[in-house]
Amino acid sequence: MAEASAKAVKIQRQYYGDTASRYDAMHAHEGATDASITKFVYGMMRVLEVRSVLDVGTATGQALREIKAALPDALVCGVEPVEGLLRQAAENGKTSGGSVIRATGEALPFANGSFDAVCEFAILHHVERPDSIVQEMLRVARKAVFVCDSNRFGQGSMAARLFKLFLHKAGMWRTFNYVRTGGKGYMITEGDGLAYSYSVYDSLELIEQWADRVILIPSETGKKKLSWLHPLLNSGGVIVCAIREKQ
Repeated sequence: MAEASAKAVKIQRQYYGDTASRYDAMHAHEGATDASITKFVYGMMRVLEVRSVLDVGTATGQALREIKAALPDALVCGVEPVEGLLRQAAENGKTSGGSVIRATGEALPFANGSFDAVCEFAILHHVERPDSIVQEMLRVARKAVFVCDSNRFGQGSMAARLFKLFLHKAGMWRTFNYVRTGGKGYMITEGDGLAYSYSVYDSLELIEQWADRVILIPSETGKKKLSWLHPLLNSGGVIVCAIREKQ
């Protein structure tokens, strides 16, 4: 199992290393470059009077520049494990938005409560154990954590969405997904590399244990038909704003 996990990490990092020079073009209007996501996140940071921000999985540093533009007085830092992406960030001059450290989200090199806010933009569906990163984000955050990622329950036809929700509630999703992916647990695509089936709702219980308040915002726009299970069954991506009022 450990060998298979290490292989998956190697595949994903190789993908990002190979596509580093094209990363920004390939992922334009996704994650930290999608205004429909960032306007909520940065607006909430201003409301909370955030003075320091950590971006986990900062890639080429685009988020650092965006955060610095939105919060010019804030200390901004990013962590990224892929050397090729870090080189690209330096070549593009995007590290001017804040400092960048080579590190993984599973082992953030910071003390407890080091940052007012900690965020991630679409990295959790690329790791086998996303909660290990979420736990670290919660550990180093003082005021808020922002998880902006995918939601499997809001993807596909309505029948497929309900089926996935049923399997999840019945405790059968992992087995189904194992069979569906031929025992790998992940899929590989040209546009996204190696990705796992993930929903921010998978990490919600963990986040709620830390936060005093949790706000869920759909990150997909243009949906006309909504149900009362919103955004669970209506949005393929969800922004989780976790706020701790007593620091």
